Amino acid sequence: MLQPAMTSATPQLARAAVKAAIPLKPILKSSSTLLGTRRTSDDAGLDDDTMDSPQSPRKRQRVEFDLNNIEIHEIGARSVEEIKQEIKKALERHDQGDDEDYDLLKDTLSGKQTSSYDDDEDDDVDPTLPAKRRQELKVYLVSLASFSPRLGRSCDGIVKSVLQCQWLGQDEQFAKIYVQFLAALVSAQGARLTQVLSSIIERFTDSRPSDWAIPNYPTVSRDVAMERLHVAIRYLLQLFPSTKPVLEHLISSKYPFHDESKRMHIAYVDNLLKLRSYCPDLRAEIMDLVVSRLVQIDVEMQMNLDDMDDRLAAMVAMALKSSRENGNQDEEDSDESDAESVDSDESEENEYTRVKTAKENIEKMDSILDTLFELYTPNFADPDSDEASEVFEDLLSEFSNIILPTIKSRHTQFLIFHFGQKSERLIDAFCGTCINIAFESQRPLILQQAASAYLASFVARGVHVPGHIVVKIFEVLGYHLDQMRAVYETSCRGPDVRRYAPFYALMQALIYIYCFRWQDLIKSVPDEVDKDDPSTYLDQEIEWEPEIKDIMRRNIYSKLNPLKVCSPVIVEQFAKLAHRFRFMYVYPLIESNKRVRLSQFASGAYSSGGALRDMSFDMNDESWQQLGSFFPFDPYQLPVSKRWVEQDYIPWRTIPGLNQDERDEDSDDEQEEGDDDVEEDTATDDEIGEDE
Repeated sequence: MLQPAMTSATPQLARAAVKAAIPLKPILKSSSTLLGTRRTSDDAGLDDDTMDSPQSPRKRQRVEFDLNNIEIHEIGARSVEEIKQEIKKALERHDQGDDEDYDLLKDTLSGKQTSSYDDDEDDDVDPTLPAKRRQELKVYLVSLASFSPRLGRSCDGIVKSVLQCQWLGQDEQFAKIYVQFLAALVSAQGARLTQVLSSIIERFTDSRPSDWAIPNYPTVSRDVAMERLHVAIRYLLQLFPSTKPVLEHLISSKYPFHDESKRMHIAYVDNLLKLRSYCPDLRAEIMDLVVSRLVQIDVEMQMNLDDMDDRLAAMVAMALKSSRENGNQDEEDSDESDAESVDSDESEENEYTRVKTAKENIEKMDSILDTLFELYTPNFADPDSDEASEVFEDLLSEFSNIILPTIKSRHTQFLIFHFGQKSERLIDAFCGTCINIAFESQRPLILQQAASAYLASFVARGVHVPGHIVVKIFEVLGYHLDQMRAVYETSCRGPDVRRYAPFYALMQALIYIYCFRWQDLIKSVPDEVDKDDPSTYLDQEIEWEPEIKDIMRRNIYSKLNPLKVCSPVIVEQFAKLAHRFRFMYVYPLIESNKRVRLSQFASGAYSSGGALRDMSFDMNDESWQQLGSFFPFDPYQLPVSKRWVEQDYIPWRTIPGLNQDERDEDSDDEQEEGDDDVEEDTATDDEIGEDE
């Protein structure tokens, strides 16, 4: 139930604000205070026979590993002790300036070659050689772990070689030895924690076996390779508490750029969500990161589509359809086949690039949003549970801090639209948040207007928003509208969108709600009205909910003259409905407004028109002094993820007989009705919302 106290801060928003105010943790402490308490390796997926847990930390803390538990003691005629001597010799000579053995050791540890077989005459014919080299690399890693205290800044080369090693494509024992080495390295060289974690996070974008394949070795599946990454992170998290703030920084800095491929984005997001599952301290930060980057793609995608003509937009639709029919084949193959079909003409190549970019952005958006819908759905199995409230609190925080301030976000906000309709409790939380933002005087005007648009669009379009909440929201907004009017009218000379923007945004919100939810604003109707047939409401004596009609009349006919400033198409649709439902007759006001010049009331530097002349604006074009028609929950168009929301919003439906114009009885009725039909279709498609 929506309570009147909605105008004060909701508990959800308050908790979100408190959470947002908590400062970030420090990135990395000095090595002397780096390490944490004793943990076991079981939860990290590392068996006791390959790895022991560290002892409790002390002043210069080190994690001691029982390396002898790894049953690798020699390879061929060389023992672990002999390889240790080789490493010791290489490091000592490196300290003296002789890097011959040191460079050879770097190549060995990177997997490029192994020293004990370099001179083998049977290299080309020995089928067991690759396996022997892999086995020897294990021995080198086991041996090198004991030299971790010596792998400081002077040994950057060796450390980089090890971190670049293709360990994901090796066998399971190798992977465990490698993770063990990383832990030993960080234990002895705390400053290398960021470097080690960076080498792991960088692989979050890998998604194809070729990214980690080892020549002449069975292919490791993507699931296995990715699980190894998370085994390493889990183990480091257990051993070293300061891993968390470092991870928070790295997952942001390593996030793929917006123009990177869909494959990389999907792989990275999948890995972030897996990290979120076992690192609860980073859950909110991970979701904030994913949503903020998703919004960036959303805006770029929308701007690209807005700049396209109908022909290019049709090409984008065809490319998306072709991609789905081909089962989203590998991107490289798709790119090559597309490139072959593009003429070498430069203009056509530019068009191809624009279409390809738009298609990829749409597919990125679609895939990531589909993943997020699937991720959150189990949390709302019981929408009135504490779990659902907690998750929705996080969604509200992301909405308030990331989505709402972003202009032209088109699809990301449907996460909160979908889950916000799961119960009246959640509906109340979202509406209360929007109302708080819309009427907090310290908020920027653009945020207040955006909050009004989001609230109106949610209430108007949300199919699961019950009628009594629609009425309550209408009354609450009407109350605030009256308050604003009382303040603004004292200084008002006429309509001025720059001075009175919050009033006009709120008025347009009410008009928009009326256009979609007029049935919910009705208290009673005559018996001959069929509630399932909207056309039977036309020209009937309808009783409206108390105050609804008075709210609209007081403000529409005020000195602020909102019908001159609100979006003309929305105003025209409202005028038709209000007239045929005998709610209000505003056509005379609309006609008189055609003779009103907004420029004569414009405030500031624009009132004289000089700035407009300098910028080559058409003084007869007043669209820049009118509100846009942005309502953020118009029908969802992404082809795959729309399955989650297509039952959530109310489509725009024309009412048969609505466009019969009774204002001019002397005109040709048939011709006039035909003209109105064309105008209605255009208005609905372009402004109110085009529905499938």
